[in-house]
Parts: sequence; C-alpha cells; structure tokens
Amino acid sequence: MSLFARSGRRCATEVIGVRVKRLAVLVLVVWGMAAWCPVAIAVTSELCELARGAGSSATGAWPVEGFSGLPLSRATAASPAATLAAAPLGSFSLVGQNPLYSRGMNAGLALHETVVDGVDKRYAYVGSRTDGTHANAGVLVVDVTTPSNPTIVGQIGPPNEANSGETSRELRVWPEQNLLIVLNFACTSTQRCSSVGPAATVRFYDIAGANAAAPKLVSTYRPSSTPHEFFLWDDPQRPGRAILYLSLFRNGSTSLLVTDISRARSGSFTEWKRLSLSIPSSTGASAALHSLTVSVDGRRAYLADYGGGFLIADTSQVANAVANPAVTLVTSATNRVRPLRSPGTHSAAKLPGRNVVLLTEETYSPCPWGWASTVDVGSESAPRLLAAYQTLPYNGSAYCSTAPSPSAPKTAHNPTLTRDVALISWHSRGLQAVSLVDPARPTQLAEFVPTPLPSVATEDELTPGSAPAENVAMWSMPIVSHGLIYVVDVRNGLYIVQYTGPLEREIGDRTFLEGNSNLGDAAAIAAG
Repeated sequence: MSLFARSGRRCATEVIGVRVKRLAVLVLVVWGMAAWCPVAIAVTSELCELARGAGSSATGAWPVEGFSGLPLSRATAASPAATLAAAPLGSFSLVGQNPLYSRGMNAGLALHETVVDGVDKRYAYVGSRTDGTHANAGVLVVDVTTPSNPTIVGQIGPPNEANSGETSRELRVWPEQNLLIVLNFACTSTQRCSSVGPAATVRFYDIAGANAAAPKLVSTYRPSSTPHEFFLWDDPQRPGRAILYLSLFRNGSTSLLVTDISRARSGSFTEWKRLSLSIPSSTGASAALHSLTVSVDGRRAYLADYGGGFLIADTSQVANAVANPAVTLVTSATNRVRPLRSPGTHSAAKLPGRNVVLLTEETYSPCPWGWASTVDVGSESAPRLLAAYQTLPYNGSAYCSTAPSPSAPKTAHNPTLTRDVALISWHSRGLQAVSLVDPARPTQLAEFVPTPLPSVATEDELTPGSAPAENVAMWSMPIVSHGLIYVVDVRNGLYIVQYTGPLEREIGDRTFLEGNSNLGDAAAIAAG
C-alpha cells in the first residue's frame, strides 16, 4: 500500500507523525513496509523529521497515546516511486477594508441583510475585546452594502454596550427573527480593562429594517454561569425555534449551557445545564470546554476541550425538542483525540456532508505555536487523527531558533468550512484557505496577510511583534456572504476579500456561511 503526503508553498502536511518540510512541491511515496510504527517514518533528514509538539516545549515525538493512525496494510509495491508535480494555488484579493477607527481590540463579527425603504442593505457588526474606558469600544455598525467601501454608520454604546469592565466578545445574527445577539462578559487587565465587570449577559437587539443601522435592545438573557463562546442552532424543522449552545470553559462541573431563545423577543429563556465533563488534560493545561459546533440537523455536537482534546456528543434530544433534553457523550474520554500542542484544542467543526472534522489549536506561546488538524469521524466513538496543517516555515520547529523576539503568535484560531475548503483565521499569518479534498493531505490554497496599521489606540497584549509586519492578529470566524469573505483582525479592523483559484465555486457560490451557526447555505452543502 502507498501513503502519499503532499506539501505546497508555505504549508505542510503531517501524516501519522511525519512532518513534510517545505519543498517547492513534493509528492512522497512510502512503500514496501512489512511493519508500521505510528511515531515516524525515516525517509531522509532533508524531507522529514519526527513530529514535535506533545508539550509546551515543542520537543519530543508525536503524542501517540490514544492515536490509532491511518489503516495500513502490508505493502505490495516492489520498487520506489517519487514524482514532482505542480501544485495549483489560488489567491485572495482585497475588496474593501475599514480600520474601525484604528481603535484596536476588535472582537466578534456578525452580518445582516435587510430592506430599508425598498433598498437592499447589508451591515456588519463588530464587538470589542476591551471595555468602555476606551474610545469607540462599543459594537460598531458598518454598512457593507458596497463591499469596496465599508463605512461605519453607528455604534451600540452605553448603557447597553461599552460599559466599564465588560467586553462584547461574541456576536451572531438570527435572521429569522431579525435579532442581533451579543455575548458580554467581564474582562480584566489582560484585555486592557480598567476593572472586572458585571456578570455575563446575552443581549438581543432588533435589527429589522432601519433598526439595522441603529439596533434597539429588546431583551437580555442572564446565563447562570459565564460563557466563553456560543453556537447558534436554528431548528430546520420548527420555524421560530433556535438554541444557543454556550461553552463555559470548565470541566468537572457543568460545562455546557443549552438555552432555548425562541421567545427572546418577549424576554423568556429556558436554560438547561448539561455535560459535567471529567476529561484529563493531555497537555498540562486545564481541561475545559472551550467551544463547540453543532451539526445542521442538530443531532451531534463537536466539542473542543482545551487541554483534553476532541469529542463528539449526542444532542438529538435537543433537536427533537424533548422537554428536558439530555446531552450525552458519544466519544469516551479514553477515545478522545488528544491535542498536538499545549494548551490545546480551540475549535472543532465538521465538514458538511463528510465524515471529517477540522480542529484548530490555540497556542500563543511558545513557537512554533498552534496549527490545524483533520480527524476521521466515520466511527464517532473512536475518531482518528489524520493529518496536521501548518503554515511554514512559521509553524515548523526550525523557525523557532531564528524567530524574531518578541514574535506575534502565528497560531490557528477560527474556521469556517465548505465541503472541501477550510477558511481559517490564523493570527499573524492572516487568513488561510486550505483544500481538504483529501483530508489526509491538507493543502494551502491561498493566504491573506494584510499590511498592519501604523498604530492603533489600544494594542492587544498578543499583537505587538519585533517588526511592524508582525502586527497582524486575524481573529474572527470568517463569514462568507455573496461569494466574499468577511473577517476581523483584532488590531487592524475589518477586511473583505475574494478568493479565486481551485475550488473557488465552493466559496463564490455561497450566499451565506459562517462557522458558528447552521444558518444560510450550511444545510444545502451538507446535503451535497
């Protein structure tokens, strides 16, 4: 049997513990193995090295505990084969941008379409990582009707947003109800906040018609614990029903809140406390449910546990509107996919219509930071790690000895997925487009790294690097709208870009797609 690993420009693929270093283009064939070791393949020192990253020191072999690898049979090939081939690459072009008052500390992004006086209008909403002691720290309203000229037209400020000690971290739009959803919680000096703020809230704003440019508060949900992130699931079978899945960034007690927001306009919310996870850490960092995504049909949740790794949960009772729904693990803690890097798993999202999940790992320090990986979930009870995707040379161990100090983090963050393409915000490596046609061989299609602003009002503690070119922090979940990609940089503002190249129709044909809800084209993509 042959095992192929391909590397394109500025990207790498790791397959079962092998890192293929950058070569212009490489197709590597391994043959004739009578036995298989899951830790490494010895090919040549020029091409491969033992996979690193089991701990924060970025040393040691691939973390093989609980790792099953790809199924291999005894080889039958009698002679070696090696082929060089051209790797088709795409590109991003900048359509429009707005520095958002050069305020810095930007956070979550949401998009909305509406009609005002018979005219189609589109708006972007951008939260803030810091608090109201800084100028323009509210939720900014940006008119993106003309994508080449995004224009700030308003701001949600005090007393609803931009309060002292409070960050507007996560945003979604529920279009069926014309509601903007904003998660607020207390921030600290790490986020340049003056003091620890009030308890967490989820605020709902009317954005129908003319209110889209000047959102009006209609209700406030006060969760019983502080969420870290949330996923919006719109019930495809029951119009008017929607659920928030809120991760609490903890294990050992309630790790997840499941909240019915169907009556948000009347201020009525039903909350269930679920999943008291007891997952051991695989990295030394605290095991804690960082985030999750939910399948289009609502029957499965894909859990990203920070120090623990990746698991799948059964949410079918929530999907079926059971009165007191249970949420149970399908993947046991023993069979979870362990993180490759410390502190661990940031995001987990399933490719629509495919038995593959993409994971991102958030490692702000040390070099070589965190990257992405693919997982086979054909067996939900025993998912299998397939491959890792890195941006090279930056996520390779060799870079660390020559990296400038300080260096802005070059770590993966938030993904939005089509059937075959991953769009990933990657901090100082900008926006990545990755082909997952073959999930065992992720391949870079394009990257967009903007030119940083000369200065901003408030710098994030993670952004400043040793050189101006380092000051990029692409952070938000990318959103695809009418073939264009919208993404927010913590420091530099809102960017609207267009992808052209291989698989471009998977993005160009999309009306709406985002990684933190099942809205828009998600169902159509999943259906194939």
